[in-house]
Amino acid sequence: MGGLYSLPSPSGRGEKGAMPPRFLILETSHRLGQVAFAQGEIIVGARTLDESRRHARDLAPAIHELLHAQGWRARDLDGVIVSRGPGSYTGLRVGLMSAKTLAYATGCPLLAIDTFDAIYQQAPAECQIVDVTADAQQGNIYVQRFGSHSEPLTIVPFEKWLESALANQVAVTGPGLEIFADRIRGMTVLPRETWQAMPLSLLKIGLARFLKGERDDPFAVEPLYLRASSAEEKWEKLHQEPRTK
Repeated sequence: MGGLYSLPSPSGRGEKGAMPPRFLILETSHRLGQVAFAQGEIIVGARTLDESRRHARDLAPAIHELLHAQGWRARDLDGVIVSRGPGSYTGLRVGLMSAKTLAYATGCPLLAIDTFDAIYQQAPAECQIVDVTADAQQGNIYVQRFGSHSEPLTIVPFEKWLESALANQVAVTGPGLEIFADRIRGMTVLPRETWQAMPLSLLKIGLARFLKGERDDPFAVEPLYLRASSAEEKWEKLHQEPRTK
């Protein structure tokens, strides 16, 4: 885990010259969308879009305005970093489509980041076990447990997750807290500013991948979603009580 406001200095440079690589960062999994530009490890410009302005017709102008403010052109970008969920279905579709279109048009790498990985990066280093959560509707939540034995993203009924979280003394974060924070007792709830994936956290993960030469296929990347039935089966297998003979 790292801090919310600092990154290690990168050891590489973009392919287009001696300057640090330039990135567009899109985060549209949350009801508040975010558009940001970064150079190396520094966020150089950012804009927040409210829930009514996360559509393609609003996202494109925000990107162009920030490009203009930096004196950049789309072809100056070295990479496009985008969150891929879980989160708002409509928001993710718009963000991913915009990111894929721009990456394809400019030929720069697309770096799709799991939203919960970015949120986990924002947790204090002293938190040994962290559950990142989001509302999955109908009394269910998305949850992914991070720590020494990290687990895959899954969907479980809220009450079932709560029982496990209390037993394991986890710290809780993620946009799910906007829905059920008042139903949690006896657990560490991380500060509200850590609940949403921030551009700097997406940049930290995306920059590390970029410097390794990694990229995602714009034609293959899809929003991260799970079917509740299969996800719950996986949770049961991970957390089932030992059977007595």
